[in-house]
Amino acid sequence: MFPFYFNINYLLFMAPAFIIMIATQWYVNSAYRKWSKVPNRNRMTGAEVAQQLIRSGGLHDVRVEQVGGRLSDHYDPRSKTLRLSAGVAQSASVAAAAIAAHELGHAMQDREDYFPLRFRAALVPMVNIGSYLGWILIIIGMLLQAVNIAWLGVAVFAGGAAFALATLPVEFNASARAKRLLRETNIIVDSEEAGGVNRVLNAAALTYVAALVTAIMQLLYYASMVLGMGNRRR
Repeated sequence: MFPFYFNINYLLFMAPAFIIMIATQWYVNSAYRKWSKVPNRNRMTGAEVAQQLIRSGGLHDVRVEQVGGRLSDHYDPRSKTLRLSAGVAQSASVAAAAIAAHELGHAMQDREDYFPLRFRAALVPMVNIGSYLGWILIIIGMLLQAVNIAWLGVAVFAGGAAFALATLPVEFNASARAKRLLRETNIIVDSEEAGGVNRVLNAAALTYVAALVTAIMQLLYYASMVLGMGNRRR
């Protein structure tokens, strides 16, 4: 019998999630590659798009910085900083405009005290602790044949799935804001560009859906382990 982390049942639960994740990453990379080669009509770099949206949105306390990495773009609410990767900050492509506007959407959420954003942030400590504590409790429960302890580990581990679920409305809303901002400020001016923005942002959104599926399947696997342990004790 393999150790539980090499159990064949793990592959049965996780193989569909892995396939979805791989397909999603391929789709994201494909959309980004295509639209990062298509210049936006205004020839504005991602950094310039961000600065214009900051001015038009009155987000005067938000700074823009360039960071290393590929597609490492994010908004840091602690320092009010929009961090753009070089491929976005320096590129005047449709993809760069879409990504910069999406991150500005998060800055707007922060300014408005958007509840789903605050709720997700509140889950972070629980998820950080649960990702380690859940494993420990499940292992202890299995070693001691203590079903209640193992179920507690599953419950703690459920924080990861809760975080993935809470992420969806935050990201979908940021993308919706991005599309509206780009249209209202005339940064994106025609239907072809708008279609490219939609494809880039929709592809990115799928990664969060895939992350939720992965978290749920992993949680179901742990639950099935504990159920099996409980049945063997009867």
